[in-house]
Amino acid sequence: MEISINESLLTQHPELKIGIIHYTKIVVAESPQMIKGRMQLYQENLFLDMQDFPVNQREGIAEWRVFWKKLGSDPNRYRHSAESLMRRISKQNYVTPFHSAVDLNNFFSLQYEIPVGLYDIAFMKGYVEIALGHEDIGYEGLNGRFNTFNKILYSRDEKGAFGSPFVDSKRTAVTEDTTEALQIFYLRPSLTHEAANDLLASAGKMFNQIHGGDYQIALLSNNAPSTSL
Repeated sequence: MEISINESLLTQHPELKIGIIHYTKIVVAESPQMIKGRMQLYQENLFLDMQDFPVNQREGIAEWRVFWKKLGSDPNRYRHSAESLMRRISKQNYVTPFHSAVDLNNFFSLQYEIPVGLYDIAFMKGYVEIALGHEDIGYEGLNGRFNTFNKILYSRDEKGAFGSPFVDSKRTAVTEDTTEALQIFYLRPSLTHEAANDLLASAGKMFNQIHGGDYQIALLSNNAPSTSL
């Protein structure tokens, strides 16, 4: 599978970094109690922490809001997924367990304060490209609505758009039948390449410990805008 960042997007925003993890032969099931307990405790601690440090003051959230504006979109109207999760937790509307893959994906998003998407490769075709959307790009999202992506990052394959740091599509949603998945980390642009690779290695190892199988990581940036996994 060839995965790349659109050339014109990188020309305009050379600081953009995208992390990729490709998982194969995984087993998705109900989250083990360890993950459920860790996620609940993490959310409770976040809620307490946000009494002193509101969502917009958190470094990862704030950095992505700034980048959202640079792309041309309104971060107050179209909040990226990590900020939406944080805002839920700030109101004690905690995220409940779904299944092991989604639960761990949400944990990564909260831990690193960045949007993270997870997609079932069985429902994808051909290449994958991360690009900047326009008003004619859209899909049925996991939020139950048809979403458009004007001035918002999105991911596409040969079938069309399937993912975004705003909301992901129903088409590529990961289920307990998923055995091969693609995870996209919309990394903080300020991260060094070393820190970005360390983040991906840590996340991949943790996901692998829960789901088994094999995985490969890659970092897309201005230095390496494409990879084959």
